[in-house]
Amino acid sequence: MAGHVDENGLAMAGQDEGRGRGRGRRNVIIRPDMISWRRDWGSSDEQYAGLRQDFHKIRCSVKETGALKQTRENPKSHAQYHYFGTQLKDIANMMDNKPPTAEALTNGGETHAVPTSTAQQYDLLPKLIPNLDRHLIFPLLEFLSGLEGDESAEVTKAKYELLKQTNMTDYVASLWQEINDSDEMPDEFVKKREEVLQRLSLFTEETSQIDELLNDESVVSNLRSDKVANLKFLEQQHGVTIQMVDMLYDYGRFQYSCGSYANSAHLLDQFRILSTDNDKASSASWGKLAADILTTNWEVVMEEVNKVKESIDTKLFNNPLAQLDHRTWLIHWTLFPFFNYEPARDTITEMLFSPSFINTIQTNCPWILRYLAAAVITSRSRTRNTGAYQKQLKDLVRVVRQEGYEYNDPVTEFVKALYVDFDFEAAQKKLEEAEEVLKGDFFLSASADAFVEAARHLISESYCKIHQRIDIRDLSARLGLSHDEGEKWIVNLIRDTRMDGKLDYQQGTVLMNHPANSVYQQVSSTIG
Repeated sequence: MAGHVDENGLAMAGQDEGRGRGRGRRNVIIRPDMISWRRDWGSSDEQYAGLRQDFHKIRCSVKETGALKQTRENPKSHAQYHYFGTQLKDIANMMDNKPPTAEALTNGGETHAVPTSTAQQYDLLPKLIPNLDRHLIFPLLEFLSGLEGDESAEVTKAKYELLKQTNMTDYVASLWQEINDSDEMPDEFVKKREEVLQRLSLFTEETSQIDELLNDESVVSNLRSDKVANLKFLEQQHGVTIQMVDMLYDYGRFQYSCGSYANSAHLLDQFRILSTDNDKASSASWGKLAADILTTNWEVVMEEVNKVKESIDTKLFNNPLAQLDHRTWLIHWTLFPFFNYEPARDTITEMLFSPSFINTIQTNCPWILRYLAAAVITSRSRTRNTGAYQKQLKDLVRVVRQEGYEYNDPVTEFVKALYVDFDFEAAQKKLEEAEEVLKGDFFLSASADAFVEAARHLISESYCKIHQRIDIRDLSARLGLSHDEGEKWIVNLIRDTRMDGKLDYQQGTVLMNHPANSVYQQVSSTIG
């Protein structure tokens, strides 16, 4: 699927045609055919062709360069002057904005990938990039800078090629200076900087009236759910035109390109309140979702996820292909709150297991099974005894088994070894590999320890359910624990799960009492 990206750099991603195992190399080349941007934000064919050429140069370095300082904008009070500020100094400061760092988007989790061959072998970056906005890609590139390998100059080049289409001119210029070992800024950056400043000033002036109106409580209180009636009211009472409303949309895009994500989200939300253009309103929803992700405003992000999902389900009902593409993008964008905002975990898991989204995963992006498996397994301690968790686990095993020919990695292979093949040795081996893979994954690095802990519990539970006499030393070895650690582990497991077992310290064994299931339980288990 081809697409466009506008000069502001708010690129809504399409889908990757590649299928199969999510493997990468130490040096990941981001080829032009990996990039497939959405057209929602509009651009010329020439601009899109230039973008594809730019990405042909990007190489993801694997040498740690350290975290970068995150820039945050601070909107001024509307009571004193315009919400976004009209002072030249404030506008100029925005020119040095840049996307948030990997650390900022992982809630303080590990901000560098583990330099192991397994992590590199199953790197999903080439699969994820075509489905993400360029600003969302930045922290993923920075995360990869923790790998050993290329010179840091390659990381800088990748960031430069990624962001040079945006309006973060000062930061892009600093990247150019670093690449070329120069203290001087080329004239093209100086010229673009001035152009951006002029456009920012113009946008501020052109939107000042409507922005003031939408921040006036007496005006907002007269607005209703009928957008047509609202526009008529604002036109008759305050001289607001459709062109002024559209200016909010354009200004929101421009602010986004400048890295002022909070301002962009505010403008796009105002635009949606008034716009009767469904296509632009949908595009604005995607833009606001991206902006809220980049400001790590997770509670609002989940509200936007629900709005985008509802729009996909309703407005694209008669266009199955468009629904498939949009769901694919939404699945990838929700990975950010999925593992960074605990209240979102159950909501997103439930969404991904819904028929329409699980079909999208199986059809378009089977590599998402890694994240779905990690979410289900790490939620064990929170929802182990609920029917919903047991159903999700069964659904996960079913899909992993079905999609094994399309995609597999140590995480999905662990699920298969434990619940399909009942091969405990293979499960333990895959768990060791899965730990490396998770620590090398931007979205899962902070969840690696929780995954290993929960996976050991699952291995133990399954092992105890099918054995009557369990050798503690043998089970400890399968869990990668010492004999003493294994003994404590089993005692805690029996206590936590309330299994009927008796520990024989002299023999070094555990005797399990397995009550026979009723016919009803056996049939229910088989059907489930």
